[in-house]
Amino acid sequence: MDFGISGRNALVCAASKGLGFGCALALAKEGVNVTITARNKDVLEEAAQKIRAAAPGVTVKTVAGDITTEEGRQQALAAAGTIDILVTNAGGPPPGDFRDWDRDAWIKAVDANMITPILLTKAVVDGMAQRKFGRIVNITSNSVKAPIPHLGLSNGARAGLTGFISGVARQVAKDGVTINNLLPGRFLTDRLKITIGAQTKKSGAELEAEIEKQAATIPAGRFGTAEEFGQVCAFLCSVPAAYLTAQNILLDGGSYPGTF
Repeated sequence: MDFGISGRNALVCAASKGLGFGCALALAKEGVNVTITARNKDVLEEAAQKIRAAAPGVTVKTVAGDITTEEGRQQALAAAGTIDILVTNAGGPPPGDFRDWDRDAWIKAVDANMITPILLTKAVVDGMAQRKFGRIVNITSNSVKAPIPHLGLSNGARAGLTGFISGVARQVAKDGVTINNLLPGRFLTDRLKITIGAQTKKSGAELEAEIEKQAATIPAGRFGTAEEFGQVCAFLCSVPAAYLTAQNILLDGGSYPGTF
């Protein structure tokens, strides 16, 4: 299938590794020029080199900075130039008990996982509408569909973003702009390994054994990969996906037990 986006320009946030990297790589393989962001400059440059090697001929720009800050957002937007495709992403807030979270913890979570995607959308959506083409994909979480008890900060912030996107996506659909959310279940990223490691430390189990144990609970029998996540993202950004908007696409290997 020809995705019809070769030559387009994308800004992919938090793309030095994990799901963000998977999205940037998949888009680049479709001929999209990508600007990728992350806080660690060295890791970001390594990611850029991998993308260039996998997708020769596309332009890959890097912007080292914190996308959750105003300065970081402005630097990324300026470097990317005309943005046809925006993939928002940021590290999730830490797990814990809601009784231990003060106002600052909530503000930090909402700022990173709700306000930042909204401000990035605000910065690009009118230009997309004027050009009659735009794709915005927000990487959120399966916790939007089924809240995870120890991830209350993420549950709340991402649910707020989901509500906002549901409205604005319908306002710009007539202008050729689609906005969708990708809800990852369990993908074997560094973040998941850290989470499992914390659980392992508490239980005394070996990390690899715990990873295998948790993978076995997923109907697919395994964790997802960043590459296949990125391929779904690339499809959402494609021309054939022009009629798909304001949706929450759950990628979890069948873990969510509901019919809808």
